[in-house]
Amino acid sequence: QVQLVESGGGLVEAGGSMRLSCAASGNTFMINAFGWYRQGPGKQREVVAVISSGSTNIPDSVKGRFSPSRDNAKNTVYLQMYRLKPEETAVYYCHALVYESDKLIDYWGQGTQVTVSS
Repeated sequence: QVQLVESGGGLVEAGGSMRLSCAASGNTFMINAFGWYRQGPGKQREVVAVISSGSTNIPDSVKGRFSPSRDNAKNTVYLQMYRLKPEETAVYYCHALVYESDKLIDYWGQGTQVTVSS
């Protein structure tokens, strides 16, 4: 199993920056990919970054403003966010895709609230 713990959320003004962290523990060697997702009020959960071996994928909506990274030595992934917008207020979740029992299993962190004030 894998445990994910996010940190770094809070309140920021529009146009500001924030960095989220996600610390993984447990069977981290079985993690195929990490992802960052968010879910705003009344909205569906959406992906904002995926980090897999040697590559990252970022949707156009945040490209150029969001930058994911990974520190393998610390089993931690980060999401650096710049020029945040009020509509990006959401709970941000860390995700790991883990190879376990011959299957790919989804693991989620508890989420961290990011509030962008206008």
